[in-house]
Amino acid sequence: MSERDRAPAAPRWRDPRAEPPAVRRALIVAAVAFLALFLLLPLLVVFVRALEKGTAAYLAAIAEPYARAAALLTLRTAALVVPANLLFGLAAAWAVTRFEFRGKNLLVTLVDAPFTVSPVVAGLLFVLLFGAQGLFGPWLLARGVKILFSWPAIALVTAFVTMPLVARQLIPLMQAQGSDEEQAALTLGASPWRMFFRVALPKVRWGLLYGVLLCNARAMGEFGAVSVVSGHIRGSTNTLPLHVEILYDEYQFQAAFAVATLLALLGLLTLAAQALLDWRLRRRGGA
Repeated sequence: MSERDRAPAAPRWRDPRAEPPAVRRALIVAAVAFLALFLLLPLLVVFVRALEKGTAAYLAAIAEPYARAAALLTLRTAALVVPANLLFGLAAAWAVTRFEFRGKNLLVTLVDAPFTVSPVVAGLLFVLLFGAQGLFGPWLLARGVKILFSWPAIALVTAFVTMPLVARQLIPLMQAQGSDEEQAALTLGASPWRMFFRVALPKVRWGLLYGVLLCNARAMGEFGAVSVVSGHIRGSTNTLPLHVEILYDEYQFQAAFAVATLLALLGLLTLAAQALLDWRLRRRGGA
């Protein structure tokens, strides 16, 4: 027998689509059942409990002054945090993917740091920084600046926990695309700003939008870090998640579920926007 005859046969790669129909159906049923049990059913229960006393009670709960104040604070926080993280994400992604410098790996690690820190721990870090006995607290209080237990603290901790979301969408995308088109634009005489807005930014606009959607959803739903620094002052420092918690702790279950539907609707809108974005991307890819 020759050496060629004794050589092991090359491994055969199986097409995933060639799985037996029973296996495919079982996997699909398992996935749908999991989503129905842990996502759709709880979501349905929230809306049913919110409307169990009728539409009038539901509208009264979401129109109540404290609920409106919490909704406005949540929207105001997101309106500040999302643009700030958009700018940070663009700057961090551009620095990481377009330049070589000492400390680059450290920068990438720091960008990911909020993912590894519990939101409650993040809130405690800001207490240590801006509390009355904190690092900067006494100096700020002596000048009449109050950070902790106020809206600025809520915005700061929300910005911290959502900081990586835009950058982490852009970094792999910009690494995969490379910089050839940008270098060509500069070679042809385009200014750096013109190159950025006419060449670089359009290439990543879908990834940027996806990161903004994720950042907005997380900012509106953040609970742990905000709970630590807010002070739970009704009508002043309560966001929607905190207001839901207070209503539930006070056994106002219908009102709590009613306000929770506002967060659920915001989440559903975000999912719809993401689905639309994915559809647009697939359509462009197939064009």
